[in-house]
Amino acid sequence: MGVFDVAVTTIFAREVLEGTIIIGQYRTVINKSPDFEDEEKRKEALKAVYQAALVASLVAIVVIIAVAVPLGITAKQLDDNVVTIIEGVSKVVAAVAILQLSTKCPKWLGYYTSKKVADDGLVRGLSTKSIKFNVAWNIWREVAEIGVFLIPFFLGDDTLVEIPVSAIIGIVIGLAGGVGVYYASLHMKNKFWLTFFLSFVTGLLSVGLFVGGCHEFEEVWGETKKVWTIEGEFWNHKKLPMAIFKPFGYSSSRTVLQICCFWLWTALLLGVHYFKYQKSQKIFAEREAAKAASSAKDEEEGSAESSQERYSDE
Repeated sequence: MGVFDVAVTTIFAREVLEGTIIIGQYRTVINKSPDFEDEEKRKEALKAVYQAALVASLVAIVVIIAVAVPLGITAKQLDDNVVTIIEGVSKVVAAVAILQLSTKCPKWLGYYTSKKVADDGLVRGLSTKSIKFNVAWNIWREVAEIGVFLIPFFLGDDTLVEIPVSAIIGIVIGLAGGVGVYYASLHMKNKFWLTFFLSFVTGLLSVGLFVGGCHEFEEVWGETKKVWTIEGEFWNHKKLPMAIFKPFGYSSSRTVLQICCFWLWTALLLGVHYFKYQKSQKIFAEREAAKAASSAKDEEEGSAESSQERYSDE
């Protein structure tokens, strides 16, 4: 076992990214909302966002430590097979989390939507109290999820050493990604290629983690037949430079199970994107129809008022 694990990094990066984007979304809402046109109220609301995020994060970290310490003390020494299974479970869980992230990127950048989101992107009826509660709840949930995902690592002495370095790398990636998405959403006019890039990369990572996790199970319970192997040190997925691409699904050899998992998870990923795209297009069309109907009604009322005024003048 080393000091770095891609699954742990992925978990931290995903949750920190989501938390950063949540804070960014509330900043945008506060700056655009008619409820905070007064500068003092706006500053107070922005301050409440940061305070709520900080307190919620600290509370969640305390809860995680309270769970991790007893698990680490009482856990028995695990054999290699159990450690391998733990790695497999953590990768599959991370694959599910990253698949969700892949479908959230288009929503954050305005290409997917839901009926919960207002058609103009603004939230009305906000108060500092409601902002504190919503930010605190969402940030607490994101940080607490890290603890839930890390439970398999708390159960093994060898796997615990992988958390610190992997966590730091994941936090840096998550913060950079979140800040990047926030500023892109503010300044980029055409966000299509950014949306495509984020969804594509996170989708590849999700597929790679799922395939890798299932292969860990295969190593414990028996490998299926190898379909092909690429010879040569350069192509070895355990060594640089190709080891860089391993988290995204690359492997210098493929078993039957790996190939099946790759295409099944890819089909699931594309299917979820297609479903969300179709659903979003329907909602966008309904909103456009409602706007058109509202505009037509306003024009009719305006014409009626003009006719009535002319009649009165006569």
